[in-house]
Amino acid sequence: MASAIALGCGLVGHFVIERLLEYGHEVIVLDLKIPEELKEKEGIDARQGDVFENISQLPEKSVVINMLPGRIGDRVRPILLKAGHHVVDLAFTAEDPHQYQQLAVENEAVLLWDVGIAPGMSNMLAKKASEMLGHLDTVTIKVGGNPAQPDSEWSYMAPFSPSDVIEEYTRPARIKVKNEVCEVPAITERHLIEVDGYGQMEAFLTDGLRSVLSTIPASNMKEFTVRWPGHIDKWLNESKSLNEDELLNAWKFDSSREEFTWLEVVAKSVQNQKRWVVQDAGQNGDGSMARTTGLVTAACALQFMDNGPLDGCGLSPGIHPPEALSGHAIDAVIEMMKQHGVQFTED
Repeated sequence: MASAIALGCGLVGHFVIERLLEYGHEVIVLDLKIPEELKEKEGIDARQGDVFENISQLPEKSVVINMLPGRIGDRVRPILLKAGHHVVDLAFTAEDPHQYQQLAVENEAVLLWDVGIAPGMSNMLAKKASEMLGHLDTVTIKVGGNPAQPDSEWSYMAPFSPSDVIEEYTRPARIKVKNEVCEVPAITERHLIEVDGYGQMEAFLTDGLRSVLSTIPASNMKEFTVRWPGHIDKWLNESKSLNEDELLNAWKFDSSREEFTWLEVVAKSVQNQKRWVVQDAGQNGDGSMARTTGLVTAACALQFMDNGPLDGCGLSPGIHPPEALSGHAIDAVIEMMKQHGVQFTED
């Protein structure tokens, strides 16, 4: 029975840890605070406290899942790679982990980053489109995790680290226009869209493309975050007058409230088009964003543990985005998501 190491046990981290236990693996959990009910589970080795103090005590050359908030997630990467760990990395950071390429190669370590729903599954679907259609004229990704119904306030609750949501709204968005990568302000190109089953919502540019800007051959690429109408107007009007703690409290996740996650990837070549919709509304008490993000992360971790990142996933020592996974590994991730009830529509 192989052990995995989980850094972070928030909403998504907790879900990932549960799946690893479900598939027969033991898990060493490191976090500042670990819920008592998680500590008590069979197969859990809970190491509560400062992650940076505990990380040096880990067994070398392990499979580590980095699920720390973006603001600290990059700081653990060089430490993990120096120890020769294979890392499945969900930390949504402004820093590009490719800066650690040489360090990873020298220590025969693999780091697979951005292993969520978007980025993550969106990258994998863009790769599948590229393999099916050849050079792409446009790739458009739209994604959001939202309450099932709007309200009179923010019409939003953060299903992962709220500080990472704030980063989405403030970090300039990198897009591709006529084969040129350019940077534009976030929350631009706002427009209304129809989301099947939920009605009219608003989409706006955010910085989610990341690695696919250079790995997927496409002339034009954009990613949009999707929210209920009124949410971004409220952000633009009020965010500067609120401190971060007030925002985090206003966006606190309410597990009793119905919510859903929706991802659309549309890829067009000169003559053909592929479209995928990935959708989930939560299940068995687990929120949709925790499930869709966490299933991608857990599936990648299981691929690393059961098949190995090199032969099993087609990777080499170094830093890799999700689209670098072999077609077989990508299909295995999609299949695991389907087995757990996530809806995939392809046309």
